[in-house]
Amino acid sequence: MSDLITPELVTLDSNLGTERSSVIRYLAEQVAGQGRSSEVDGLYADALAREEKTATGVPGGIAIPHCRSKAVLVPTLAMARLSPAVDYGAKDGPADLVFFIAAPDGADQEHLKLLSKLARSLIRKDFTASLRAAETKEDIVRLVEGALGIGVEAAPQAAATASNSGPAGATVAGASAVGHATPTAQDAPDTTGEAKGEVRRLVAVTACPTGIAHTYMAADSLVAAAKERGIDLQVETQGSSGATPLDPSVIAAADAVIFAVDVDVRDKARFAGLPVITSPVKRGIDEPGVMVEEAVAAARNPNARRVAGTAGGEQADDDEGKDSIGSTLKRALLTGVSYMIPFVAGGGLLIALGFLLGGYLITETADAVVLENSLLNLPEGGLGQYLGAVAFKIGQLSLGFLVPALAGYIAYALADRPGIAPGFVAGAVAGFMGAGFLGGIVGGLLAGYVALMIGRLSVPRWLRSLMPVVIIPLVASIVASGLMFLVLGGPIAALTVGLNNWLSGLTGTAALGLGVILGLMMAIDLGGPVNKVAYSFAVAGLGAGAIDNQAPWQIMAAVMAAGMVPPLAMALATTIDRNRFTVAERENGKAAWLLGAAFISEGAIPFAAADPLRVIPSSMIGAAVTGAMVMGTGVTSQAPHGGIFVFFAIGNVVMFIVSILVGTIISALVVVALKRHAARRKNAVPAEAVAA
Repeated sequence: MSDLITPELVTLDSNLGTERSSVIRYLAEQVAGQGRSSEVDGLYADALAREEKTATGVPGGIAIPHCRSKAVLVPTLAMARLSPAVDYGAKDGPADLVFFIAAPDGADQEHLKLLSKLARSLIRKDFTASLRAAETKEDIVRLVEGALGIGVEAAPQAAATASNSGPAGATVAGASAVGHATPTAQDAPDTTGEAKGEVRRLVAVTACPTGIAHTYMAADSLVAAAKERGIDLQVETQGSSGATPLDPSVIAAADAVIFAVDVDVRDKARFAGLPVITSPVKRGIDEPGVMVEEAVAAARNPNARRVAGTAGGEQADDDEGKDSIGSTLKRALLTGVSYMIPFVAGGGLLIALGFLLGGYLITETADAVVLENSLLNLPEGGLGQYLGAVAFKIGQLSLGFLVPALAGYIAYALADRPGIAPGFVAGAVAGFMGAGFLGGIVGGLLAGYVALMIGRLSVPRWLRSLMPVVIIPLVASIVASGLMFLVLGGPIAALTVGLNNWLSGLTGTAALGLGVILGLMMAIDLGGPVNKVAYSFAVAGLGAGAIDNQAPWQIMAAVMAAGMVPPLAMALATTIDRNRFTVAERENGKAAWLLGAAFISEGAIPFAAADPLRVIPSSMIGAAVTGAMVMGTGVTSQAPHGGIFVFFAIGNVVMFIVSILVGTIISALVVVALKRHAARRKNAVPAEAVAA
């Protein structure tokens, strides 16, 4: 591994132009010239594309252009000490030290660890000072190898790096990624006797698209900034070289969380309920102190934005930090649903708007009106009919992506980008065969796992560049879609038809029972996995709704109404009996009115976190009543979200509101009664002790 950088890859005190693109081009040529890249243009294009996403200049006159590219044959570092310096987007001025990190598309973990370690070393002033003082290319190579722990200067440099990792309890998670011990509950400092309300513990997640440089530099910068302020900060680095999740007890003890990320945070539900500060990963390098102070302020603010979801809703990782099969499947399904929702949300609202403007007969005339008429040639029904037809048709086309998007992004969650195309194709096949959203789920899982297995095959170097763009999509599409056509599509389609017929035939007690179940699921974990299962079921079936089959719309209405009850109930409870709630809870209650009205169940999380044994059962009771009333009275919703603000998409909106009010009042009265009972029991204990 000591050949990551050689003297031939080092350029000292040279004028490489005034534009960052010219420097990157020169360094790409150096890499290719040493036989480490198959082509200059491909490597240059990938590095420049990464640079355009986020500038790679960091404080201290440093720039770290980097990329993962199919053109790279072996992991490589190329370095240039510039004269004059070139602007790479850092706030403190241009960079005179440029490290170009070129990683193969399938780089092994050990090399990625070294590349990440170098990036972290570059925020050390003593290391960069040594680089500027070095007289020869060989000196540069020795310094870099020392920082990486692979050269003659490994011991002292490694010790210096270790000293930079922060104080006890202020560490970077991810032993496999960056060489630090995984934080545990014992790592946290003893804060017994702290002043009430004093913020002493923070957690953070850092991640960038490439996961090589910025991820780890931001982590170290945040740790150092927290140390200066006497705050314990522990960071989870979600980088390409692996990550070890923060210990759940560390998260539970934290006052707030910082997300310095350019990509989605993995397993974000672990941080549910914590005040959150979110920014691009580069801000964690440029302004770590500001971010720490913002997190402290958020921790003290009862109205601060919080991470959505329910803490503890995710399954624990195994001993190796890898997800269990169940956890992987759950995350894949939720990913598919999350990417599908925008298609359904926009489509459902547009269809509802089409009905509002053009009437319910628009389903029969929309195609002809859109194709044969225009704003200058209106149909007999006038402007309303024309605009209604346009809105309806756009919404219908949007809903047509429901199953392919669901399948495509399930596959994406399992196999990354190579899984998207096979997943979309399998979803389209499921839709063509009438297998509906169940077929989309099965097709997406098939496509994702097939793409994942193919991607793990060991292939010759010359074939690697074709794998993600040709071979994996082709083979995975053939296998997954072929199985859907030949084996699975027919049975799933029959099951889907049977399920739709059963739902359409629900009346009386059966409909009420379904409403109760949906209501309980929506309130049991307030945005967690069970809540999401009920919501996903409703959203996935929304596209099957029609004038003569309104059962899916009724299910959507029941889910949305029941999900609105918990935050509204807590808001009402803090109003009718203020003395049973803390000042912070009363402040949260004010915000919960709006959150509940907008169908954001997470608005009740602060109350549930403080008193789960009384808040959650109370919420479930009211939500179950609301769900039953909505199903029993035939209320419908063609919108998957929005609460009362999408009233125009609600059928029988009066009963929708009445059902929510009834459930809200019931939950509020129950939670107040339970809190009063608890208070009476607490007061009775001292009295009994005195009598004894």
